[in-house]
Amino acid sequence: MPGVPLTSIRGIGPAKAAVLESGAAIRTVEDLLYYTPRRYLDRSELKKISDCMSGEEVTISGVIKRAASIWRSREMFEVEVSDLSGTITAVFFSGIRFFSKIFIPGENVLLSGKVSFFRGLQMVHPEFDFLDETSIDRALNTGRIIPLYKSSMELKKAGFDSRGFRRAVMQAIEHYAGTIRDPLSDPILERNRLLPLEKAIRNIHFPESAAHAEEARRRLAFNEIFFIQYYLSLRRMTARKNFSRKSGVRSVALAESFIKNLPFALTADQAKAFDEIINDMRQPFPMNRMLQGDVGSGKTVVAIAASLVCIESGQQAAIMAPTEILAVQHYNTAIKTLPQQVTCGLLTGSTKQSGRNEILNQVKSGACSLLFGTHSLIQEQVNFKDLGLIVIDEQHRFGVQQRATLRSKGSITDLLVMTATPIPRSLSLTIYGDLDISSIKEKPASRQPVKTLAFPESRLQGVYNSIRRYIDQGRQVYYVLPLIEESEKLDLKSAIETYNHLKKNVFPDRTVLLMHGRLKQNEKDTVMESFRSGAADILVTTTVIEVGVDIPNASVIIIHHAERFGLAQLHQLRGRVGRGEHQSFCVLVHPDNIAENSMERIKTMTETEDGFIIAEKDLQLRGDGQITGTRQHGHSVFEFMDPGTDMELILAARREAALVTERITDPELEILEPGRSWGLHGPGELRTGHILAMLS
Repeated sequence: MPGVPLTSIRGIGPAKAAVLESGAAIRTVEDLLYYTPRRYLDRSELKKISDCMSGEEVTISGVIKRAASIWRSREMFEVEVSDLSGTITAVFFSGIRFFSKIFIPGENVLLSGKVSFFRGLQMVHPEFDFLDETSIDRALNTGRIIPLYKSSMELKKAGFDSRGFRRAVMQAIEHYAGTIRDPLSDPILERNRLLPLEKAIRNIHFPESAAHAEEARRRLAFNEIFFIQYYLSLRRMTARKNFSRKSGVRSVALAESFIKNLPFALTADQAKAFDEIINDMRQPFPMNRMLQGDVGSGKTVVAIAASLVCIESGQQAAIMAPTEILAVQHYNTAIKTLPQQVTCGLLTGSTKQSGRNEILNQVKSGACSLLFGTHSLIQEQVNFKDLGLIVIDEQHRFGVQQRATLRSKGSITDLLVMTATPIPRSLSLTIYGDLDISSIKEKPASRQPVKTLAFPESRLQGVYNSIRRYIDQGRQVYYVLPLIEESEKLDLKSAIETYNHLKKNVFPDRTVLLMHGRLKQNEKDTVMESFRSGAADILVTTTVIEVGVDIPNASVIIIHHAERFGLAQLHQLRGRVGRGEHQSFCVLVHPDNIAENSMERIKTMTETEDGFIIAEKDLQLRGDGQITGTRQHGHSVFEFMDPGTDMELILAARREAALVTERITDPELEILEPGRSWGLHGPGELRTGHILAMLS
């Protein structure tokens, strides 16, 4: 079955096959079978013509009584169809020559469309199928639940609108679905009440009911989850087999001294996370752990403490941040709090060449034991003497290859990835299934809750009045906007336009600064230092301040056009305030009229500060693609699994995958030839190839 060319399907020649490949990434018949509908339209209920009412969407069955081209101010083609109860006319304004050849009086036909009334009942350009008395079950476009497929102008020009896809897919099912080998054994199917694969493929395209479509989706979703878990288990087995070191006790004296001298006590969650990390670092195989914690929960302190354990063992540690602002902030925190025997370095894109060479030499010789930086850390000229621990902050902002490149700079290197965007449990069990996860849900006692309020733009003057009141109290304000340039399409306020308005018209007596992504790094540093020092009252900015910026006196953040941000991003931005002793506020400003989905996000923000609850809600509202970030390049990872509703299926597939991998004797060979030993091979790795490529 794998590799059968599209040209095997009647009506698809080389030119159409090329369009399917370029327009829908469909290269083989197998790809076509897995090009699943975006939704369905129920045309299964037949209605008597006499019962049809104007404005209704109906499906009728009848006999063609008359078919002719007529002229009423323009040429049109009419098809008069009758059943035992009445008559209706199908009207076509284009394709007249074609329709005159195919609509023959006396033939049986199904029509589906919207009924109108003009000199009698009529349908304009209805969908249709020709039938004999026994072929109702073979209708593609009417008389059944019909699949609707994603298309484009390019595809439609080649004949692949939903009607064209239905025709091609039905052929593929009839001739090739039976040749697909089911990769899962009968016991697995029986234990989990799953359809055979061939039936699932048939039903996902042409279900007899909504329940049948859901059964099919459930089976195909199980395949996705099962093979991801299978692959990740093999990868973990391989890593543990190929990379081993002497296990045992690692001294934590330096880390404990650091923790003891902090001006606050670790929360119970922080202490637990630290213990889990140290336990990993004592194992004979490298650590592969995610530390997830809400904004302001204290992840960085735990990461630095873990770095000190590595350093006390005679190795080096590296902490990579997604932005220069955050890397500098981590570095400044470290040099103020770490003991003198720990030599820290900072390497970013704006590090001058002379300083860069000195840092590179210190890193290579081992004189620098803790290196902070951005993407600069993965450059070829950065060579460590003995890199033992890598910490990657806001891991979703780095690609798989970037993480692998940094890890390759050590021989057996522990990896700790951190995120302030909590991962929903369904995703942590699937695409992040190769990572052990530590969670910090508890916030430090000193951290005050941030009050979140939402206002329509019609009340913007009241927001300005509140800003002035807080500035008069000595507080500072972030004013965040989504774009730097005016977008006529979205009608958004640009940062530059708003900056000029606030500076000249609203707060002419106050100091207003502007920062955005197009400023050079030294310009950003100057702006941030001015704001940090209290020299400015308001910072108008784009989302460059989203991650990690820590200015305790900034106690108010205004997010204009909040409806344009995702929940996770809104939550990240809110985390910029609430870091000092004063009550902090997050104000979400939105148009007076916004979509229901956008209002739901804003409502969620006003109801909870819990990042874990927000992550689950974000998953419900937006799907997995935008939650998981660069692993999926902004698209949904899963074709069939719904992370929001399939938790039981996820757990079942994990159990089955674990049973299989327990019997694997050579994980490296299994990764090269997935399922070789146990017959777990099927079409295109069962459509998980696109996921596995991103995870590898």
